[in-house]
Amino acid sequence: MGISQKCYYAIRAVFELAQAPTGIAVKIGEIAERQGIPAKFLEAILGQLKGGGFVESRRGAEGGYLLARPPRGLTLGEIIRFVEGPLSPLKCKGGEAPTALDGVLAAVWSAAEQALADVYDGITFQDLVDRSRPVKALDFAI
Repeated sequence: MGISQKCYYAIRAVFELAQAPTGIAVKIGEIAERQGIPAKFLEAILGQLKGGGFVESRRGAEGGYLLARPPRGLTLGEIIRFVEGPLSPLKCKGGEAPTALDGVLAAVWSAAEQALADVYDGITFQDLVDRSRPVKALDFAI
């Protein structure tokens, strides 16, 4: 399964919002600059994410976007499914007569889809934020 550029930008935008302090809105321009996303494209993506209930917007001088849920409760899989649709490891050709191998492969495709879902659904945006922070050296002063 490939991830489209739009989906990758959506993930990066949600990641940027996940890094913001709780309740603090982030302006589109800031997200676009930090994540290298074209602002007009980002505006459309954030509108879609807002429609899906993943982000909220605020108007005014302190306005911008913020997550609608805590990053600990929002998984990578949710965003990917919202933007891309069902997690499918590959697209099968249609129109051909089924073969004996098709039945066998159906179980393989199903297992691959479940493995993919397990990985994506097992990673929250808080996990991504935590993993992105530099590890600080421990001070072992004696």
